[in-house]
Amino acid sequence: MKTIGLIGGMSWESSLVYYELINKKVQEVLGGFHSCKNIMISVNFAEVEKLQHEGNWEALNTLMADAAKNLELAGADLVVLCTNTMHLCSEAILKNISIPFLHIAEATGQEINKKKLSKVALLGTKFTMEKEFYKELLTNNFGIEVLIPTKKERQLVHNIIYNELVQGKINNSSKEVYKNIIHNLEKRGSQGVILGCTEIPLLIKEKDVTIPIFNTTKIHAEKAVEWALKE
Repeated sequence: MKTIGLIGGMSWESSLVYYELINKKVQEVLGGFHSCKNIMISVNFAEVEKLQHEGNWEALNTLMADAAKNLELAGADLVVLCTNTMHLCSEAILKNISIPFLHIAEATGQEINKKKLSKVALLGTKFTMEKEFYKELLTNNFGIEVLIPTKKERQLVHNIIYNELVQGKINNSSKEVYKNIIHNLEKRGSQGVILGCTEIPLLIKEKDVTIPIFNTTKIHAEKAVEWALKE
């Protein structure tokens, strides 16, 4: 078994889910007393959130690249960034490590292709929904058309993530907001919806919507295990 390196803390609530999913998957596959070999570096999300909203992606690139380098030095065989938004820093990470980096959108695109869907919606932070790094990868690598909510809806999705979900607050009223937004995207032709923020699956489950959901946290974590267990 290879050692998975996890960059966590964005937020710690979703990083906790990564740790749980990874270990459960290893035990499911190998049985017995097996658990995952992993190393986690957890950053201070207050620092990250401040830099995000200041637009200081240069500092964030350095922060993420340093975390990845330290994981490699600690003995990790693979780097997994436990967040969607911070994959904006993927290039900086790749330039600074010699071990593989598992991109969350790449893993998600593979799952969407398995279901033979051609048009999906993307929910996440405003950075994830509005910048091109995520949508372009899905379109260019997998031929998937990506829809995003309206400007007003994007702000609602973003605010709920930062004001509630990353602080561990789960509100039924916010669940209804998300369900309505997903319904509107379905009316625009979306065949499925990417929960493109690792906190959103804390709020939205398969039973809440009528189209397939792509839980990026679960997809990413299980793809990491698949990689770690390859001979």
